[in-house]
Amino acid sequence: MASRRKFLQTAALGSAAALSSTKLIARDKKIYNIKDNPVVVSTWGFGQTANAGAWEILGKGGRALDAVEAGVKIPEADPTNQTIGLGGLPDRDGHVTLDACIMDENYNCGSVMCLEHIVHAISVARLVMEKTPHIVLAGEGALQFALANGFKKENLLTPESEKAWKEWLKTSNYHPEINVENRLYDKSKDPMPGGPSNHDTIGMMAMDANGNLSGACTTSGLAYKIHGRVGDSPIIGAGLYVDNEIGAATSTGVGEEVIRIVGSHLVVELMRQGKSPEDACREAVERIVKRNPEKSKDIQVGFVALNKKGEYGAYSLQPGFVYSVTGKTINKIFPSKSFYK
Repeated sequence: MASRRKFLQTAALGSAAALSSTKLIARDKKIYNIKDNPVVVSTWGFGQTANAGAWEILGKGGRALDAVEAGVKIPEADPTNQTIGLGGLPDRDGHVTLDACIMDENYNCGSVMCLEHIVHAISVARLVMEKTPHIVLAGEGALQFALANGFKKENLLTPESEKAWKEWLKTSNYHPEINVENRLYDKSKDPMPGGPSNHDTIGMMAMDANGNLSGACTTSGLAYKIHGRVGDSPIIGAGLYVDNEIGAATSTGVGEEVIRIVGSHLVVELMRQGKSPEDACREAVERIVKRNPEKSKDIQVGFVALNKKGEYGAYSLQPGFVYSVTGKTINKIFPSKSFYK
């Protein structure tokens, strides 16, 4: 009997070790192996197109870092998207300035701010991460670095965005819009109200087949901003944060309010305390409201989060924010719950 008991104990320990080594997790009374279930999550409905680019890498067992870079490069190169990359609406002086950051599973990160003339700001940010001892390069220095590394200088101000800017100059009335409407988007192809026709920044997070997380965030910032303005998007901890033990988060909307609460880092830390992705995003939004209840009624901020279990969720100040999820068995746009109804 003693030898039988010892055998059963040894077998049980061996089974537990096997489960641990393959990172199996229990959820909804089912067993999921996160090492075989990659997923990509991004802001807004147009994130579906970006997710498709990321999935080309994730679905073949590629690294999450490569996937998020490839994914967000798609809207960066889309001239009909007036809030990211090529064709982005300019600042009040007519300059299209881009902000972007990227972060991998090992806390490595890179960022560019106020970058002009380069379509793929996210790729420059990755080179800052991989080729320099720094995290952030800005303005002329960021441009010099990009050109020295083979990027081509281009005019990012398209005729459509230039026309919109000149129309704005007639009044120069500056008031950030809630859920920015992309005037160039074909609404008849919009798969969901509040989808691709309403957006600004793209933030993306992915978990690859090895269970590792990475994230990317890129934008042309608020239209008609003061030249030199930087929002939350390129700031690690504000617009994006990745902790490979816990999860990742990204944000969209009026970046100044996200910076004030170091929003994406806050969301990840709330998930560390055991909160679900949606609940963590909700608490971050509530903190913005608590800090300035009156101002929060007139702006939009949204957070999206992905935890280490592969669970995702979002929450925003105002209705209209949506997010996109792509995986082996899902490719869908979800509406976010919001503080204001």
